[in-house]
This record gives sequence, C-alpha cells and structure tokens, in this order.
Amino acid sequence: MFRRKKFLVCLLLMVGCLVVNSCGKEDTFDGSLIVGKWVSGTEYYRYDVDSTGVTWDTSDDVYESEGQPFTWSFDESTSRLTVIHQMEMGGVVPKSYTMKTLNDSVMEYKDNYGNLSKYTRVTN
Repeated sequence: MFRRKKFLVCLLLMVGCLVVNSCGKEDTFDGSLIVGKWVSGTEYYRYDVDSTGVTWDTSDDVYESEGQPFTWSFDESTSRLTVIHQMEMGGVVPKSYTMKTLNDSVMEYKDNYGNLSKYTRVTN
C-alpha cells in the first residue's frame, strides 16, 4: 500500500511538472522566413534581407514602386516584429507586433491592441 501511494505521488508530481513546463511556453520562429513579399487582401508588404522594406495598398492605386519604405527587425527570443514606417515628410511611425504564425506560406501577428493580421506569401 505504501509503495502504491509513493508511486501515485511521484506520478502526480511528474504530471504537474509537465503541465507547468507546457504552460506559458511560446513558439519560437525563424526570422529569416519573414523575408519576401506578403499580401492580405489588397495590402502588400515586402520585407528585404537587409532589414528594409516597402508597403503599398493596390486599393489606393499605390503600387510597389510607389510604396512607403520601412525598416524592420525581429527578435526571435520574444517573437517581436518591429516595423518603423518612414513618412514622406521625414517622420517615423514605429509599430510592434507579436508573431503568432510564421512559416513558408503564412505570417500572422498581433498588435498591442489585440488586432490579428494574417498575410500569405506571394510566390511570383
């Protein structure tokens, strides 16, 4: 009987450790997958390997060559994507996102207000 209780206590401790370790564990993403062209509806982002990029929206009759430039960085340890948009008059608009999905075909991130944005990779 004593062995059985000891076994059950050990089993419960191990299960508890597994639960605690799995809680709060965040996904890590390969930041190199961000490089490329992404689209959501009519909104496009092109992330270049040198941490620059451009964004445009075809519904506003704006195309890639006329897009708004930005710089970007990605912290793999925190899954934070930072995009700093460069305005025409010299100002900058920094935006920060938490990556939720990042693979060969889908990039999904959430802003600080809880808004989720989902982009698919353009492969042309």
